[in-house]
Amino acid sequence: MAEKKTRCRSTFRFEGKRYEATGRTQKEADQKAAIMKDKLKRGETGISSNMTVRAWAEEWLETYKRPSVGEGQYKNYKSHIDGVIIPAIGSLTLKSVKDIHCQKILNARAGKSKSDLSKLRMTIKSIFERAHISRLIPYNPAANLELPIATDGSHRSITDYERKKILEVAETHRAGLWIKTILYAGLRPGETRALDWRHIDFDKQIIHVEQAMKATTKAIGAPKSAAGVRDVPINKNLLPALRAARGGPFEPVFAQPTTGKRHTTESMRCLWENFKRHLDISMGAKVYRNKIVISVVAGDLVPYCLRHTYCTDLQDAGVAINLARYLMGHEDISVTAKIYTHTTDKALDDVAKKINGDAAGGNLGGKRAAKR
Repeated sequence: MAEKKTRCRSTFRFEGKRYEATGRTQKEADQKAAIMKDKLKRGETGISSNMTVRAWAEEWLETYKRPSVGEGQYKNYKSHIDGVIIPAIGSLTLKSVKDIHCQKILNARAGKSKSDLSKLRMTIKSIFERAHISRLIPYNPAANLELPIATDGSHRSITDYERKKILEVAETHRAGLWIKTILYAGLRPGETRALDWRHIDFDKQIIHVEQAMKATTKAIGAPKSAAGVRDVPINKNLLPALRAARGGPFEPVFAQPTTGKRHTTESMRCLWENFKRHLDISMGAKVYRNKIVISVVAGDLVPYCLRHTYCTDLQDAGVAINLARYLMGHEDISVTAKIYTHTTDKALDDVAKKINGDAAGGNLGGKRAAKR
């Protein structure tokens, strides 16, 4: 009968818990125990207050959120963790995080959309609340975070710099035509998915918006509301790109490059994410081994920001709000009004010209003075 091999053991306690390492010799067991203890101190292994925020956030996401939320929500959490939280405090241990660390994360994103900031605050709060419940930390440092100044609504217009970089990337990226269509025609993503070439009248230079793809489905139906059925003039900056890509009447304008089939919700999301990655790199993101390690593109930049920009462009062009409502496909004009109340530099410049008599109609102050 073969002799049973004996294993040497080395035990130690860390933060009240007992740990054990084994080896063929006592020296090997002691070495393994020392390595294990060092990793525990640096937060690289085990569940403890010494683990890094990076390790705990990833553990929280996979253990508590992956089984209980949809794919979209999971990706939102992961985006906040990988793109915002880890770059800011990922190397800190759980027990060393204070409320000021968490508040600075939000403050650094002041001016972004209120929706994006609120979701980021909730993510940070949830991560540390679970650590508190698990008795890894004595209190939740994110329990009372204040939202910094933010823009109203869930979407915003793009900045001049973002517009410049977006259009530069759009010239060579496969999503270029789609990006330009939302920016220059204001279509909803679901409306672009259902768009066929028969809906584009090149003679009259009009896009007929008649249908939309229902969210998370492959079903084509009526637009979001009755007001969604509309004719949108083709912007001169969009027309050449549409002509160059023109296909058969019943072919989709935007098709998957590998299959040629109409885009799904997921394939269009991937298209946007790939475009945003190229945009991020073009704006100066730090890349290591083909992975973006420090992102510079705004976290709240989504396709709807391009549609929102189309509306503010209408305002800057002097388009009446009732016509803007029609072109946007808004059922309620109050929705359009919320965007039109955003003051732009162009709008202020036009007001200044009118007040000073540089625009048609003369000097407003002079007219008033003449009446007195």
